[in-house]
Amino acid sequence: MSEVGQKRDFRSISGPFARVPFGIRFFISEVFIIANLTHQINDEITDAEVRLIGEDGAQLGIMSSRAALEVAEGKGMDLVKISPNATPPVCRIMDYGKYRFEQTKREKEARRNQHIIEIKEIRMSPGIADNDFNVKLKNGQKFLKDGDRLKVSVRFRGREMAHTSIGEDLLLRYAAECAEMASLDKQPKLEGRNMSIFLSPKPNK
Repeated sequence: MSEVGQKRDFRSISGPFARVPFGIRFFISEVFIIANLTHQINDEITDAEVRLIGEDGAQLGIMSSRAALEVAEGKGMDLVKISPNATPPVCRIMDYGKYRFEQTKREKEARRNQHIIEIKEIRMSPGIADNDFNVKLKNGQKFLKDGDRLKVSVRFRGREMAHTSIGEDLLLRYAAECAEMASLDKQPKLEGRNMSIFLSPKPNK
């Protein structure tokens, strides 16, 4: 995976890679934000020289990787190479274990907040009674309110195949009852002995 690096205005940078103070004579023109990457840390960094950023974002200058590691160890923290392609490479002092823990926690939270759209199915027969129709309608509307796509199908048996228009009317009636919360993707379609429609939930206003 390639490194994620973006050039940004220092005044807009926040978080673990805070801006370098403007009063310092020499500052880094690019700030690289750590993403889901494997980084060289501590003794793994063997470059002759590195540019060092402190844990507070302060510019600490150019020095040997050994000297930079000593600075990090003196603070009880890690030395992390955040921009290996820069000249010289850019390293930052941070608690890398804590950073990785917090990053993993954020990723898990983001996955939890994602809604996976599922296709639910309601099945009916051409001669369904009104009470049963209303129960299936209520169930389907609940699926749509939850943000799921809905397939509504009618199965024809035996001589019912001679009256498929009954199933078509039933499906269109179902779609009309759901019109306020869902859109009919396409008109009823007969495939074998099954006729079906798909309803997609309308976005919340």
